[in-house]
Amino acid sequence: MTSTGKAFIHENFMLQNKTAETLYHTYAKTLPIIDYHCHVPPQEIAENRQFNNISEIWLHGDHYKWRAMRAVGVEETFITGDGDDKEKFLKWAETVPYTMGNPLYHWTHLELKRYFGIDELLSSETAEAIWSATKEQLAAPERSVQGIIKESNVKVICTTDDPSDHLEAHQQIRKEGACQAAVYPAFRPDKALVASAPSFVPYLETLGAAAEVDISSLRSLLEALEKRATFFAEEGCVLSDHGLRTLPFVDTTEKEAEAAFQKALNQETLTPQEEEKYQTYVLLFLARLYNKLGWTMQFHLGALRNNNSRMVEQVGPDSGFDSMADDRFAESLNRFLNELERTNELPKTILYTLNPIYNEVIATTIGNFQGGGIPGKIQFGSGWWFNDTKDGMEKQMTDLANNGLLSLFVGMLTDSRSFLSYTRHEYFRRILCNRIGEWVERGEWPADEKWLGKVVEDISYYNAKRYFAFPK
Repeated sequence: MTSTGKAFIHENFMLQNKTAETLYHTYAKTLPIIDYHCHVPPQEIAENRQFNNISEIWLHGDHYKWRAMRAVGVEETFITGDGDDKEKFLKWAETVPYTMGNPLYHWTHLELKRYFGIDELLSSETAEAIWSATKEQLAAPERSVQGIIKESNVKVICTTDDPSDHLEAHQQIRKEGACQAAVYPAFRPDKALVASAPSFVPYLETLGAAAEVDISSLRSLLEALEKRATFFAEEGCVLSDHGLRTLPFVDTTEKEAEAAFQKALNQETLTPQEEEKYQTYVLLFLARLYNKLGWTMQFHLGALRNNNSRMVEQVGPDSGFDSMADDRFAESLNRFLNELERTNELPKTILYTLNPIYNEVIATTIGNFQGGGIPGKIQFGSGWWFNDTKDGMEKQMTDLANNGLLSLFVGMLTDSRSFLSYTRHEYFRRILCNRIGEWVERGEWPADEKWLGKVVEDISYYNAKRYFAFPK
């Protein structure tokens, strides 16, 4: 189904000058995708899941859309509740016209265009026809998970995995060899760091069982984490990831960290300083381990999570009740990195901030710790979560260019749970080309197409390919 008028998503969408058009269509458009950080379920790749309708692939698990639907007054039963999938889609369709100005509006129509060839704007008037058209297309074999990955030209996917995961899905994907993309795990040990959480002690039992280690001391915990990291490395893992409100760093000793760990193990209340000592010690251990393994370490900083206690109790955590934090972290971040650098044990590192007021803190911090013969060893990560908007991505790239080297940037990731989100790479590339084009058109960058094209190609694909050095 197509529109009779000019399509909203057209070939020069977001490209506002001739330089941008040339850079995008000649250099960026056809490059493969390396999605080095996402939350798609690897089991669905292994099973090559076929979705029954667009709600399953579009609305289940998408807290971006959930927030918008709540804002326009949609009842929770049609968001995270037990409402019928078609009813949920119709409610989303009613919501979409109100999202103009939010990237959801662009993402929605990019996905409809790229995967279903639909040019109509989604609304309550077009919803029935779009529901039927997408349902029919999703039944086709090429619209399976692996079919979508192939069509999207994705070469690498890095999922987000707990250390206790046995990675059977990754093993199945590799064994069958049918998926076009190489799918690797990424090590996310967050649950081992929040010693004050009620779930901490039960989690240690799960981790210990996976590692075949009786976790009764700090050293045994570190042994278990190292065993699991080694296992992950054998399965192709080259990245770790940590989601932290702020990066802790206080002077601590093994004895102090052990004392804090034992209090947590005995389910006693830790003081904030005790937990910070524990976290500092464990994170430094992990960072040194990552360096030994040759991994890249990622820190996603600045999320204030699960703020609406009534709704979190009703529908669970990570359901769209998160926002930006404003904790200062410049000193602790620099001290943490320096503690590793002074013994030459700092791994390649990507730093993300959810609050853009700290963009320049990170952009200037990374310059303190470059070196070792590794281009762009310490990276300022792409605009993340609330910053993967047009303005957010432009600001991140501008702040990086002002204070560092944009040309070495490893580029975009989806950070998504949806297999239709690969269009975010297209969105990013269009914004990248347009921003460079603006600089060129204003005479701030030279109109050297060959060099500019290389910069665009590198940021879109080649920098990430070289930086991560995936096994395949």
